[in-house]
Amino acid sequence: MRCPFCGAEDSQVKDSRPVEDGTGVRRRRQCGACGARFTTFERVQLRDITVVKRDGRRVPFDRDKLARSIAIATRKRGIDPERIERVVTAIVRRIETSGESEIRTETLGDLVLDILKELDEVAYVRFASVYKDFATARDFEAFIRELDRGADADEPSPRPLPPDPQRR
Repeated sequence: MRCPFCGAEDSQVKDSRPVEDGTGVRRRRQCGACGARFTTFERVQLRDITVVKRDGRRVPFDRDKLARSIAIATRKRGIDPERIERVVTAIVRRIETSGESEIRTETLGDLVLDILKELDEVAYVRFASVYKDFATARDFEAFIRELDRGADADEPSPRPLPPDPQRR
């Protein structure tokens, strides 16, 4: 592993630990040339995934870009960074186990939206505003109105009150 400080090719692994519920390995390394210490992470990658953009371009899937997008949407929402990392890992696993080597941006965006809707409504709206390319405040209003309609549909209808035995 190349040292990020001096660029030397020689580094020693000093410590290895499993991370992310066993889906990766955290390695603590020390450079043989300059003595600097740094951390690397390894993850299993089941297959190379290509993202098909709306304009038809194909780009390699970037886990870090996905993590940054979710981190931006959840900024200042009090969500533990480890939880965000678990969300990202869950999305990546879902993509990798789908059996497909390509995913459309719409499908990827919908996966993120589904998870953010359960995680945090404000993060959900933030992500949707970028993903759905809101241009005006009316776009936000319409989206939130739809969100409220969906929440009303999910809520069970109120139970009727039992008859009051005092009233006859």
